[in-house]
Amino acid sequence: MTHATPHDHTRRPHGWRRDLVELAARWSRRHGGGPAEPEPPTATTATPAADTRAADARAADARGTDAPGRAGGEGDGGASRADTTLWRMRTTVRDEPGTLAALCTALARHRVDILALQTHPLADGTVDEFLLRAPADLPPAELTRTVTDGGGRDTWIERADAHDLVDAPTRILSLATRTALDAAELPLALRALLGRCAIRSLPAKSLAGRPLEGLPPLEGVLEETVMRLRDPSGGAIVIERPYLPFTPTEFARARALVELDSRLGPRVPRRRDVLTLPEGNEITVRRADTRDLDAARAMHQRCSAATLAQRYHGPVGDADRYLDHLLSPRFGRTLAAHTASGRLVALGHLLWDGDETEVALLVEDEWQRRGIGGELLRRLVAMAAETGCACVYAVTRSANTGMVAAMRALELPLDYQIEEGTLVITARLSPAAIPSSTG
Repeated sequence: MTHATPHDHTRRPHGWRRDLVELAARWSRRHGGGPAEPEPPTATTATPAADTRAADARAADARGTDAPGRAGGEGDGGASRADTTLWRMRTTVRDEPGTLAALCTALARHRVDILALQTHPLADGTVDEFLLRAPADLPPAELTRTVTDGGGRDTWIERADAHDLVDAPTRILSLATRTALDAAELPLALRALLGRCAIRSLPAKSLAGRPLEGLPPLEGVLEETVMRLRDPSGGAIVIERPYLPFTPTEFARARALVELDSRLGPRVPRRRDVLTLPEGNEITVRRADTRDLDAARAMHQRCSAATLAQRYHGPVGDADRYLDHLLSPRFGRTLAAHTASGRLVALGHLLWDGDETEVALLVEDEWQRRGIGGELLRRLVAMAAETGCACVYAVTRSANTGMVAAMRALELPLDYQIEEGTLVITARLSPAAIPSSTG
């Protein structure tokens, strides 16, 4: 069975195209759905101003029965947790003694409990980031007005959940650990750190060999809602969050994660799984990266022109040029299937594509229709679910019944879009129907 998805988006329906030649096979598409929202941004500070503001909060907490940060809790006549809603809120206030206390007092009047507070100092004020528990019947517009009355401005608010109750140091250490274990985790860790944002990795050179223009300096660049960082693997990482400007604290944390990735060098988890195919042959499935380039090129040479054309939807002679991009952990994760003799016979890619995630497969002709593609696809979908994606999509030709069958075998809700012979199949990763991951 040939599993194929194109990487020339001139043929993809309902998409927006980035030039493959100029951006080394960087493609993005937009249609309904996307991954679940990542964790919100986190920040901590240890400055004299922050200490003063914390003292303000403690002083406000000591005043009266409606103490800020404890209003509406159990045992004080307030609403129970079942009648409350969690919110993430960010607002800017003057960096002066008493401003935080005034804001806390305003929240307390509406029985709003402050569960966590972090500060981001700016040149002309301070951004306060709260995790709040508010009465369920308090509209978000009213909560925003309350913050404005308490001295806040440029207020942003979003629903939170139980995952946000993890304290900031623990979350940041967890992100650093994920990044240290797997180079492919860096884009995901950045999204978890900074909240909903678009992350693009731009290669140092295009497929045509032209260098990237506007490479950021080593220290990176912060421009309001855009960060530009030097990618340790070459090129640049561009992070955009139009709905909320980045703070210097967030910029420093993002740079620290990128620096960690740079110091650790290439790395992927070493786990290997040996599987027995229905016909009795054994294959080994493991993670792959750019160190597998030679083996991947050799597999290309053994594949027929028809198989390569189905996979890449472009000139067969260009197939090898895509491999640097496809095997780079900066753009996603790759699984490789090897025979008992060590021969690479299949590749499966999980590719970060803006707010969505693409799955792509290539199985050498001699090893098609043996269940290898289906096994790789199942594992890729499980990986996507573990990273918080709500859906994955595959792009293939409408005549490729093998890929259609493999997607159907996932037993997930599927959406189909077809245009001029190109088929986009989107699988919705409902929590109750996600295949388990064994690799």
